[in-house]
Amino acid sequence: MYNLLNNLSIIEVSSFVASPTAGLYCAQMGAEVIRVDHKAGGLDYDRYMLTKEGRSLSWENLNRAKKSVALDLRSGEGRELCVALAAKTGNCITNLPEKSFLSHEAMKNAQVDGAPDMTSVRIMGWHDGRQAMDFTVNAASGYPLMTGPEDWDMETAPPVNQVLPAWDFITGAYCAFALLAALRHRDATGEGSEVRVPLGDVAIGTTANAGMMAEMLYRGSDRQRLGNAIWGAFGRDFRSKDGVRFMVAALTHKQWAGLVEAFGVGLPISKLEAEKGVNFAAGDRPRFEHRHALFDIFQTVAGSHDYKALASLMAAQGCTFEKYRTAYEAANDPDLVADNPLFGPSPANPSGFDYPATRSFANLPACKPGDPAPAPYLGQHSEEVLTERLGLSSGAIGKLVDAGTVALSDQNKTYNR
Repeated sequence: MYNLLNNLSIIEVSSFVASPTAGLYCAQMGAEVIRVDHKAGGLDYDRYMLTKEGRSLSWENLNRAKKSVALDLRSGEGRELCVALAAKTGNCITNLPEKSFLSHEAMKNAQVDGAPDMTSVRIMGWHDGRQAMDFTVNAASGYPLMTGPEDWDMETAPPVNQVLPAWDFITGAYCAFALLAALRHRDATGEGSEVRVPLGDVAIGTTANAGMMAEMLYRGSDRQRLGNAIWGAFGRDFRSKDGVRFMVAALTHKQWAGLVEAFGVGLPISKLEAEKGVNFAAGDRPRFEHRHALFDIFQTVAGSHDYKALASLMAAQGCTFEKYRTAYEAANDPDLVADNPLFGPSPANPSGFDYPATRSFANLPACKPGDPAPAPYLGQHSEEVLTERLGLSSGAIGKLVDAGTVALSDQNKTYNR
């Protein structure tokens, strides 16, 4: 937690991954992020996996350091309150459809004198209005049909989906950037902005930025499957004598030279160079084009050493490598978690389960990072926010609570699961 954005307040009306991620990153930099949900919880409030008490660990981690307001978003009065909050604050992140009650026009029209000109960032599916989610845009990107063992037939083998919803997280990060860019513009001109970010455009645009689209058009065909090899460079997984799988990569001359020295394969590499008429130290291309012969050389050495010995040799040469871990092993790894300043002590999580929590990914050496903040209970800040933002009295809020328009904290809610 840093306080670089402590003068910024944002209304977030969202669900699932991309939109909450945008708000999370802003909150971790000090912004006041007020998440507004339906009073029973948004679509992601019960997202798997749940603790035995019925609390979603996914929701808990994507909503750290935020405030929570719970309204009846199916009622006209609840929606009016949500629009009023966004209009008063002047900043909104959402993945609700543009034609919903929370359109940019509706928020802008609800603004009163003194509010900053409305700035909204809206995550969409596709640019033409079609719905999308991470796994469907990934199917369209081409990547799942490049993933899998090298000997799989390109025509008949199945696609391999990635487990991480990467497009969601990339979109969330891009939306946080887009919001701050729009706010910088508003600071300079006084003009707000309506920003729309289609998830599908993030996916297909990223493939274009990576050069993959140009590559396919230039070659006039699809890229072959490579298994765990790195495209266009030297890198792959290997297996040690004691059965440990590890990944190595050599994209620079220094990395390549260190790897050759660590494995002690200078002689067989020289023989292969003479046989093929190439110089593997010259760059990525010869190493990639003759990768199978090189893989055999390195695997022979890997298979004759225990991983600990190999790791010591590679570390001494400054190689780029890492052993494969299960997700459970990663969560318990001291280098990755316990001894990593990214993680702070467990806050008072709504789930009641204590575990390391992340600070901001960015590290400001001149600033001391604060400890991770907990996620809110649903509706925990309803009264506070409605009082401070809209000037409602406790009596008025009490009537809204009695009418079912506003919900307060669900801290004491019991679940039957």
